[in-house]
Amino acid sequence: MSRRPNILFLQSDEHSFRFMSNLTREEGGEPCHTPNLDRLASQGVRFDAAYCAMPLCTPSRMTMFTGMHSHRCGAWGNSVVLRPEYPTMAKALGQAGYRTATVGKMHIGGVLQHAGFQDRPYGDFGGPCAHQTNPEKEQLGDKPYIQGLRERTLDVGVCTIPESMLQERVTAQESIAWVREQNAANPDQPWMLYASFSRPHFPLTAPKRFIDRYWPNGVTPPRIGKTSDAMRHQLTQDAIRGFRTHEIEPHEEMQARAGYFACVSYLDELLGDMLAQLERDGLLENTIIIYTSDHGEMAGEHGLWWKNVWHEAATRVPLIISTPEHRRNERPAAKCATPVSLLDMFPTLCAIAGAPAPVGLDGVDISPILAGGKSAAAQRTGVICESFWPRWGQCAEFRMVRSERYKYIYFRGCDDMAFDMINDPDEQHNLVGQATGEVAEELERLRKFAIKGIDLEAIDAKRAKDKAELPGLYGLKQKPKTPNQIRLGDGRLVEADSALYMPMIVSANMAETYLNYLGDDPDRASD
Repeated sequence: MSRRPNILFLQSDEHSFRFMSNLTREEGGEPCHTPNLDRLASQGVRFDAAYCAMPLCTPSRMTMFTGMHSHRCGAWGNSVVLRPEYPTMAKALGQAGYRTATVGKMHIGGVLQHAGFQDRPYGDFGGPCAHQTNPEKEQLGDKPYIQGLRERTLDVGVCTIPESMLQERVTAQESIAWVREQNAANPDQPWMLYASFSRPHFPLTAPKRFIDRYWPNGVTPPRIGKTSDAMRHQLTQDAIRGFRTHEIEPHEEMQARAGYFACVSYLDELLGDMLAQLERDGLLENTIIIYTSDHGEMAGEHGLWWKNVWHEAATRVPLIISTPEHRRNERPAAKCATPVSLLDMFPTLCAIAGAPAPVGLDGVDISPILAGGKSAAAQRTGVICESFWPRWGQCAEFRMVRSERYKYIYFRGCDDMAFDMINDPDEQHNLVGQATGEVAEELERLRKFAIKGIDLEAIDAKRAKDKAELPGLYGLKQKPKTPNQIRLGDGRLVEADSALYMPMIVSANMAETYLNYLGDDPDRASD
């Protein structure tokens, strides 16, 4: 390359690795239609064992931004604050001469909303509120309707928000605009854009064409039922009760799954449109494209929905990295089976950008894999996904290690579990207490690795300190009233979704206001 490459980092929310149509059923895939992501995978490296560092929105993003495990960077739960003293990948690239921007969902609490990015034209400046529900839902006071646990799988179907005003569409268009402006003003300066999209996270609504594609005949039941040894584990039972997933009826579950399928396909179409516009303008010629998600979605597997558990569907995410050499057919597309982590993104982006990576990061540089080489990822014992948030008591706290073959899960206050991911990819048979010989020795090695350096009392103290101090230091000064905000040219930040949730109604009945209005009935066009 004649100069350092640009970096386009695309991230969705709650996209399980299973929902990619380039993944066969034998590889664990679901029959979801994602032609644009499939095309990107055919022009890059598909990482088939990529894991988030904590299976929850805000903590996953904070750990990825800082390259540190959640207990180190204070990523306990949603709405936490990213302390300003922590290094971030955006800071590192900015200091190395890149222009950096974030557009869309950040899902970070408090007034520290930029995470080291220099520009932020649009997104959820109020923290975890970027999810747009259908506007006709009952409004609570001056705030938009917020889905409760039961509504997540009941409020499913056609999205009534115009597509031009959907968060994903605005994120895409503002991202394109930012890249064009950056290229025009500073064509020789490399840039890094982090474009973050809300879907396929609930609400499980999508434009009608996608709902029609999957409901009622295009959706399948969960590929894994309530059959595993994990069903008797305390965390599983607590999660089922805590999320109230035992109340979901079969018909409701199938409709919700259809909504999830539809949200994935909608996002895929939108990403295809975005990449096509950037490609047409020549803005991808020297650009590395990354696609991933912050965590997965259980979607009914093991009797569970959403995240915050250790299962594959919650912790394993799609990860694709496409270089200009791949897209010019100068380098063959590839699949990587070595376990990698979203923690690896920080040192990897530093390597790509020629920026020094801070000392003490928990991830490793996986960029050599893009050129067909070997990375330090192949030498480590495994990747770690953890949660030290006692959401349903101490058993909700775990530390999972995924090696090439095994997954070991250490639980605080509960029995551990382990699974053979080669012979038992659906996590059915717990090996702890059953394995013998070399397998038992390997599991013991993974157990020791999982708890190495972990001081539970120190973690509890740090969590309590953050909870007591951070809201007072960095709590929001202004609380937005709609899901997303947008920055005007004069610098003011205004509500982007006021027309949806605080509308100034021009007409409540179009047929009465406009005499030649034909309505939505196609037969009226011939009147």
